[in-house]
Amino acid sequence: MYLPPRHAEIVQMAKDNGRVLVEELAAHFSVTPQTIRKDLNDLCEQRQLTRIHGGALFPSGIENVEYEARRKIAADEKEAIGRAAARLIPDNASLFINIGTTTEAVSKALLDHSGLMVITNNINVANRMRVYPSIEVVIAGGVVRGSDGGIVGEAAVDFIKQFKVDYAVIGASAIDHDGALLDFDFREVKVAQAIIANTRHVILVADQTKFERTAPVRIGHLSQVNTFITDTCSIASVRKVCQEAEVNLIETSHS
Repeated sequence: MYLPPRHAEIVQMAKDNGRVLVEELAAHFSVTPQTIRKDLNDLCEQRQLTRIHGGALFPSGIENVEYEARRKIAADEKEAIGRAAARLIPDNASLFINIGTTTEAVSKALLDHSGLMVITNNINVANRMRVYPSIEVVIAGGVVRGSDGGIVGEAAVDFIKQFKVDYAVIGASAIDHDGALLDFDFREVKVAQAIIANTRHVILVADQTKFERTAPVRIGHLSQVNTFITDTCSIASVRKVCQEAEVNLIETSHS
């Protein structure tokens, strides 16, 4: 499909970064926000992009956004979510941390803790935390996924099942408006399910862009977690699930 030069550049920027924002695009192209909104609406009608509040996402479909691009999506929001999660976890606790850029933000915020035992299937988390002598890192065995350093497969599931920990920090690639937690790789989902089943307090960390995405494999349901930390939750049905299931909803933009 032929795209005008500005439209083609917008799509490429969204592909590279995971998402684009109206104000940033208006400044980049020296046009009005109204012009950019029309561009985004046109591109979304052509299914080149997926509209979100304030911008647009590169559509994921059944394929995940590249891991380095995911790091850039809502980076400031992920840092705030990471700090909020770290405040819930005391020193001398045991915890799982699974794959994801937001769970990595939590691992970064935990570096000033002491006496932690961290069990992870995320090579990036293990590599960051291993150099801190006050933190014991235990890493799962299994197949290393080249795209993001996640360890998946039956060996990783069996490894996780050996433990019963105080806390788990998990992410999701998408959160459906009915509360379903979704991901792309069924092997990763099996690990996440084992983590949930072997944890006393499950903390889900996900920024609001996860409400705008979809993925084909079901991890579980929001009602299975104890605490949900996000930047903001504007989805009434998700707030209702949290209330009815007594899930502690923490919105970092409101704190």
